[in-house]
Amino acid sequence: MKPEGQVRIPSGCAISAMISKNGERMSGEKIIESMKPMHDRSNGLGGGFAAYGIYPEHKDYYALHIFFDSRAARMECETFMNEKLDIAKSERIPTRIIAEITDEPLIWRYFVLPRRFALQNSQLDEREYILRLVMTINTKLDGCFVFSSGKNMGSFKAVGFPEDVGRFYRLEEYEGYCWTAHGRYPTNTPGWWGGAHPFTLLDYSIVHNGEISSYDANRRFIEMFGYKCTLQTDTEVITYIMDYLLRRQGLTLEEAAHVVAAPFWSTISRKDEAAKEQLTYLRTVFPSLLITGPFSIVLGFNGGLMALNDRLKLRSMVVGHKEDLVFIASEEAAIRVMEPDAEDIYAPVGGEPVIVRVKEGAF
Repeated sequence: MKPEGQVRIPSGCAISAMISKNGERMSGEKIIESMKPMHDRSNGLGGGFAAYGIYPEHKDYYALHIFFDSRAARMECETFMNEKLDIAKSERIPTRIIAEITDEPLIWRYFVLPRRFALQNSQLDEREYILRLVMTINTKLDGCFVFSSGKNMGSFKAVGFPEDVGRFYRLEEYEGYCWTAHGRYPTNTPGWWGGAHPFTLLDYSIVHNGEISSYDANRRFIEMFGYKCTLQTDTEVITYIMDYLLRRQGLTLEEAAHVVAAPFWSTISRKDEAAKEQLTYLRTVFPSLLITGPFSIVLGFNGGLMALNDRLKLRSMVVGHKEDLVFIASEEAAIRVMEPDAEDIYAPVGGEPVIVRVKEGAF
């Protein structure tokens, strides 16, 4: 028998999330603790967290979190950004030295807005302007990787077990109304800092347990619209798909879920006429964005989150509640760590989204 930690966990990766529907801000301590009972779903090659509502003093600015391979790369990137952006504040992201996290890059954050005349000359809206800037940095500037770019939110990730990554970034010192977490068990892609989850773009973030067998088809389609997959893992493409469907195409969360986890044609045929027409339209117009293979994902966005299984439910995911709090995780044990008295714990149906929104104005 192989020792613990040397056995491949076929259903691993671990995901966890918690959100306050009242918009109450919570420290990162509980979400870090939730990853401990799922330790063996990870193998130390990637862990990370996303948090919403953590930058209220800079809530109107885009928070760019960037990995740099060197000081020269940082200086080149800052020169480029100064031409395109007004930088209200720049600083190293605070970390603590722990033995389990090694080979860290330079980790900085910048609170920015597009330069007014540059934005006007681009003829783009603000979010599209930031998206294109992120893609340019990640594809054109060597040694620079923007790994978070939303407003009043941030992603924090590294090579390591998630509970160590949380301590490394001192996440117990942050407060947010929504948190997501991931422990990685890479099987086909390398373990490196940029390849850890969550993957983010603007305010969208994705944590994912599973494997995308449709990755090449999904990537080829999405890259026709200016997105570039540079982070060496299949999950990155889900984030871009969600941005494309929700922001560019204006779909609802439910509609986006029925694109990436589209019902089988046999299921659609049994729906009423209105539902049949809508689902047929989505499958016909966006066939290249159907994600095949086993997956469970949590999509974070400003004001809420959505959890979704593949249509065959080949990866575990459970949901629980306690008063205004909603918890989502790969295992019930993780939910019980966050809230021992959680109620109404259930496993969502495959392909049917669980959508939680913060009440309007609360965040």
